[in-house]
Amino acid sequence: MIKQAIAELGPWSWWIIGFILLAAELAAPGVFLIWIGAAAIVVGALSLLLWDAALWFWQVQFVLFAVLSIAFALIGRRYFGKGQTSTDEPFLNQREASLIGRTATLMEPISEGRGRIRLDDTVWPISGPDLPSGTRVRIVAAHGRNLTVEAVE
Repeated sequence: MIKQAIAELGPWSWWIIGFILLAAELAAPGVFLIWIGAAAIVVGALSLLLWDAALWFWQVQFVLFAVLSIAFALIGRRYFGKGQTSTDEPFLNQREASLIGRTATLMEPISEGRGRIRLDDTVWPISGPDLPSGTRVRIVAAHGRNLTVEAVE
């Protein structure tokens, strides 16, 4: 039944598939189906020109559609991806990364490379060189919840 419908519609079947995918992108936005729909429309445009050509059988069309879908998705992700927006809060959901560069006073000594500091209202586990309590330290790295510090001179 589907094969017969595609045979009757000819090159327009790719256009219909493309517009269905574009409509699905409108219904469930995610900026992904738009690239697959665009690939289907390009294959449809080529099908209008090459439908009667001997080498334009369905396997070639499908492979071209798959390649174009992947290429359009990669190009679209590169040029329209989320990484290009600037913000005034770059560490909004990365609390540990926002602590790098801050200084604090050791609330207990660093012994065998482990200790704790208080920043604002939170006690943080730290690692670094052995230092006595009361020493001023600077946070130089964050690995999950564990912070790495060095003495401030």
